[in-house]
Amino acid sequence: MSPDFLVTHSGGFHADELLSSVILTRLFPQARLIRSRAPEWITPAPDRIIYDVGGAYDPAAGIFDHHQRGAPLREDGQPYSSFGLIWKHYGREYLVASGLPDHHVEALHSNFDIGFVLPIDLTDNGALSPSGPLASLTLPALLETLKPVFDEEEPEADDRAFHAALAIARSFIDAGIAQRAAKLRAEAIVYRAIEVAGQGRILELPRGMPFRPAIVKAGADHLLFVVHPREKDWCVTGIRRGDDGFELRADLPATWAGLTNGELEAACGIEGASFCHNGRFIAAARTREAALAMAELAVQEALSIGV
Repeated sequence: MSPDFLVTHSGGFHADELLSSVILTRLFPQARLIRSRAPEWITPAPDRIIYDVGGAYDPAAGIFDHHQRGAPLREDGQPYSSFGLIWKHYGREYLVASGLPDHHVEALHSNFDIGFVLPIDLTDNGALSPSGPLASLTLPALLETLKPVFDEEEPEADDRAFHAALAIARSFIDAGIAQRAAKLRAEAIVYRAIEVAGQGRILELPRGMPFRPAIVKAGADHLLFVVHPREKDWCVTGIRRGDDGFELRADLPATWAGLTNGELEAACGIEGASFCHNGRFIAAARTREAALAMAELAVQEALSIGV
């Protein structure tokens, strides 16, 4: 079905129908977006998709609301918002339309659902209530700041603000998908590098990229440091032990901490060593050979102290 109309409610807007609109307007650019609560618009018909309004969930009829009794739940019992329902039914098509390779669609659809869509669903349903100083900086809260202020009385103010917010919301979805797609591409590169490294403790990559998730998935627990080129030099970096926190599998040598150029070269005995962060999680060198030599020294020290 190629709808002529995409129908959501009028008035103030929230993140769920705004983000749903991002998906639907990309897939059906010829359709006219209608914001209304009038019965003639929110009643299912073959020429429309209705979402976040209408009091029913019936994909076959093209209606995706979640406010009614008996609203749909995820398999684990968590609630959907309209965004979750639209992503469930149209997310894969959106990813294909975004140019994602077919073999990455399912993995990214699930990953984006868990990491991006579900928090929107939970927040919209009151099942998740961010607190603390950052609560007003969550994506749902920021998108709602784009609504007209209470005493703006122009009749078209809500619709004008909705369409302006739509472009901003689209940028967050597209960036979120692009970042996740890049991680999948990086994962394949890291897997190949792990094979090349064998049982060595140093992983060499062709460029900077997300590496820890692939290392964890591959079970490469023996790896301690990663080496890769940057724009004008080479980088040596540690690998975090866990998803949270900054503890590393191995720190760079304490005698290198905070040193640069000649002082660092003298401390490690490697010509071309140029920088070591005081936190000992990253260092730099002017050449590949120097970076690898620094990584080898760091491995030797880490093993000597029983890492």
